[in-house]
Amino acid sequence: QLQLVESGGGLVQPGGSLRLSCIASGLNVDGYGMCWFRQAPGMEREGVSCISSTISRNTYYADSVKGRFTITRDNAKNTVYLQMNSLKPEDTAVYYCAAGPLAVLSPVGMNYWGKGTLVTVSS
Repeated sequence: QLQLVESGGGLVQPGGSLRLSCIASGLNVDGYGMCWFRQAPGMEREGVSCISSTISRNTYYADSVKGRFTITRDNAKNTVYLQMNSLKPEDTAVYYCAAGPLAVLSPVGMNYWGKGTLVTVSS
């Protein structure tokens, strides 16, 4: 059974850090473009970051998170991470892990989705 399970969300103060994890079962994360998306209340789902399936592990980031977020992949653990630093209130959203044939920051490019983990940035 194919599953993507996110964890690591929570409440953090502005300027703080969180690390999200996405554990995959039923697929190998090194064979897919693995991405993180987020959706804030009343907003459309947006791409945050992706890492390609190739050996080069190309990474892609939304302009709003460049320099603050880092995506990595641990093939041995079949897990993808999103390290989030210098968090801002506007980063508050449900964060979703997704897998697709390519690493693209568009929801329509993804075939498989997790159920999400809530990140709240507030003082």
